[in-house]
Amino acid sequence: QVQLVESGGGLVQAGGSLRLSCAASGGSFGFNSAVWYRQAPGKARELVATITSGGSTNYADSVKGRFTVSRDNAKNTVYLQMNRLKPEDTAVYYCNIPQRVTMNYWGQGTQVTVSS
Repeated sequence: QVQLVESGGGLVQAGGSLRLSCAASGGSFGFNSAVWYRQAPGKARELVATITSGGSTNYADSVKGRFTVSRDNAKNTVYLQMNRLKPEDTAVYYCNIPQRVTMNYWGQGTQVTVSS
């Protein structure tokens, strides 16, 4: 089965930027849509961004204009570029494919912490 591993998180000051990566191994996911979710302490996991196999994107209102999701199918990798970060963006960020979201199947995620 394909494995999805998130990376690129860290500690950044408000207003800064990070780029998260979601690398797939064990198979290609170029024909799948991919999604980014995040979960902050005490809050539900929320959908942040989606990208289809053809590159069409959608974003949560809270990140629209600041975050950009993209993919490089040759590298089996999906990215989330996060700009103008805010403390409320602090969360564990997860990538996934819709089929696994419906199964409530998640990886470890990557921690993003934005300081004020």
